[in-house]
Amino acid sequence: MPITINRYRRVNLIGGGKKMGTSRVSYAIRRSVELGTISVEKYTLKENERLDTIAGRYYGDASLWWVIAAASGIGWGLQVPAGTHLTIPTKIGQVEALVG
Repeated sequence: MPITINRYRRVNLIGGGKKMGTSRVSYAIRRSVELGTISVEKYTLKENERLDTIAGRYYGDASLWWVIAAASGIGWGLQVPAGTHLTIPTKIGQVEALVG
């Protein structure tokens, strides 16, 4: 079953400004991590690894790198330094239910 999660789905310009923008999506994911309401795994980034390759490994879809970035609180860069501690949501369905 393909993953249908999209960080732009709730952009403020859609729905008369009543939907969640990407910064709010990022905050919602990070907050859920802090509250322990989504399952996560810790991972330390190794040399020559990028968020998109990690997302591809965990989710089978490299375009979901932003989920890891949001959960880890590291911003939106694909390339982050080796040794960065990542927080990876392990059940992408929980994130999808959270952000649509």
